[in-house]
Parts: sequence; C-alpha cells; structure tokens
Amino acid sequence: MYDIDHPVYKKLQEIGKDITTKVKPKAVVVFSAHWQAEGNNKIQVNTKENADLIYDFYGFPGHYYKGGPPKRYPNVGSKIIAAKVIESLRLNNIEVEAVERGLDHGVWASFKVAFDPEENPLNIPLVQVSLFSSEDPHQHYNLGRAVANLRSQNIAIMVSGMAVHNLRDFRFTVGTSWPMPYTSSFDEALKDAATSLPAEREQKMANLLRRQDARQAHPTFDHLLPIYVGAGAAGDDVGERLWTMKEGSVSWAQYRFGEVTAN
Repeated sequence: MYDIDHPVYKKLQEIGKDITTKVKPKAVVVFSAHWQAEGNNKIQVNTKENADLIYDFYGFPGHYYKGGPPKRYPNVGSKIIAAKVIESLRLNNIEVEAVERGLDHGVWASFKVAFDPEENPLNIPLVQVSLFSSEDPHQHYNLGRAVANLRSQNIAIMVSGMAVHNLRDFRFTVGTSWPMPYTSSFDEALKDAATSLPAEREQKMANLLRRQDARQAHPTFDHLLPIYVGAGAAGDDVGERLWTMKEGSVSWAQYRFGEVTAN
C-alpha cells in the first residue's frame, strides 16, 4: 500500500484501470480471505452502506493503523445489491445472514491501490461477502457458482487472497528477492489448475490442497479459498494468470476469468 515502487503496486493499478474504464460494472461483490463466517455452512453478507475500515493485522508500523495516512478508504455499500446476493445464495440452498460490519484490510488495502480515490475512484457500490468457516474447496467453488448469475447483471465478482501466503516464514525472507522452494512449486501448480479447462478446473483445484507443499504455501487455506469462489463464479470462462511475482514466502499472482471487453 505504501511501497509504490513494488511491482505489484503497478499491476494492481492496471487491473483497477481495466475495471473502471473497460468492464465498467454497476457494482462489485468481493470475497476476502479475512472474513470467514462463524458457524458451519453459513455465509454472511455485509449490508452496511458506509463501512468503516477494520484494521485486522498486527505488528506493522503505527502509520498503517487509524490516524495514519490510510485514514479510510471511501466506499459505499448497497442494500439492493446485498439483497441480490442473499437471494442468489438462498436459491442455491446456502444458509445466509445479513450483517453490518466494516471492510477488512483484504479489501481496502488492495482496493486503495487498484482504485485510488484520487486517480481512479471506483464510484460504485461495494458489497463484501464472507467465506465459509471451512477449508472445503468444493464448498467454496459452489459458493462462486451460486453468485455467478450476478455477472450477467454487470456486477463484477472480485476475490482477494494470495497465491502463496506463509507469514511464519516471512520474517526469514523479507527483503530478499529469492522465493522459497514451495513458493515456486505451488504458484505454478495453482496456475496449471486455475487455467485448466473449465470442465476439469474444480477437481484440479481441489487436488491442490492435497499437495505435499500445500501447507507450506498456506499454513491455513483462508488466503487460497477466495480463488475457488472466483473460479466457481466463472462458469465456462477460462482462467488466465495475468501476472505473478514469487517473493520469499509469498506470491503476488493475479488471475482473471473471462475476457475483458469494453462496455
């Protein structure tokens, strides 16, 4: 968010620009690694129209928190869009609960770069939806299927996580450019699965969690599960890895499902 010279900063800005100038959605529904609903088999949908920011991270310098430069990420929710999400989930037999909460940093930190409030504001409703509390890849793939119909209404489905995310090893690798062996191997395995033929994609992605390097790449799977939602929502659209950067114990890979055509 502050390291404007980091390559991922520019890539996020490019993706944000594509969305605001080419896709031009009427709303965004976003799933973040940092919100897993409490209780089994339930999803929560944020209906708050002016969400505060949740500073749900620890051990960073003081200016990353309230009172520092981030201050807030301007956003507006939509009870109408939230109701569409809730209806879609219920029609697919997914238990759902409407809640009011803030935006976690899985949304606002990346959106602040991709949709800079001064240079490339989003200016459309933003509704966040939780993940399940489980680590079940098929359950999250089906969650994506359940909201896929929103895409035909020009509502963009976005997911926020990381291709590789091991903060336990981060302190040993920070400041280095070389990737851990599992960073490289899992990043490429994810690419192979996420960009496979749609008919094969779900099972290939599910198989990722049984790889020997899976728990090294993701000590917990919460940062990986969002892409299962995105892939499920994609239907017959093919996945593409737009860019990747393997850095220590993390990978910044970014994916898109379907072609971008100007509206």
